[in-house]
Amino acid sequence: MALIEARDLTKTYTMGDQTVHALRGVSLDIEAGGFVAIMGASGSGKSTLMNILGCLDVPTSGHYRLAAEAVDGLAPDALASIRNRRIGFVFQQFNLLPRTSALENVELPMVYAGIKGPERRARALAALQRVGLGERAGHTPSELSGGQQQRVAIARALVNQPSLILADEPTGALDTTTSEDIMKLLTELNQQGMTVVLVTHEPDIATWARRKLVFRDGVMVEDSTSPLVDVTHAPIPLGAMPA
Repeated sequence: MALIEARDLTKTYTMGDQTVHALRGVSLDIEAGGFVAIMGASGSGKSTLMNILGCLDVPTSGHYRLAAEAVDGLAPDALASIRNRRIGFVFQQFNLLPRTSALENVELPMVYAGIKGPERRARALAALQRVGLGERAGHTPSELSGGQQQRVAIARALVNQPSLILADEPTGALDTTTSEDIMKLLTELNQQGMTVVLVTHEPDIATWARRKLVFRDGVMVEDSTSPLVDVTHAPIPLGAMPA
């Protein structure tokens, strides 16, 4: 079953007297449980596509359905509701609140969802345990390494049990060894059934995905698949999230 269905997506921007065509009629399906890397040079349209898939932007024309729900044409409040219910975001710079503990950072999406305190704390702790940071729940970002901060960000993305994780350059601020640890984590989450779509400009990071989409000048020029990466021996403790 397709989690993402996009048809003839276009996006144009007006900059002064120039019109920029960021996307030019892009169509694609992404199956539930897929692991997809989106690649391309600066200005290729990959970030624009990610913003549309994440309901952070809307196409100029075309149609987009997420989990069979029509997204194009929705009002900002409705898009925000879909983001909170269905999508978990992971960003290059982590975007954690600096004076707030890891547990409280992970709780934040549930505050917006109106979930009560005791359930918030239980689910946030379970999410941190799922990414191997249960013992660091009380630490602030400054007391955590870059890799640990990204794990907190991934726990925050998971805590509302989304259908989709969108990761925008998730290893861009990390060294090679830590990047590999984060990609092992995303791969294991995918093997547990989570749909993962990541934007990256790094070919070695893209190889972790089972499917690679390459964009150039607003057009998808490559759609290729590869075998699943084996991370069965990765020392990453992942447990079940509470209902």
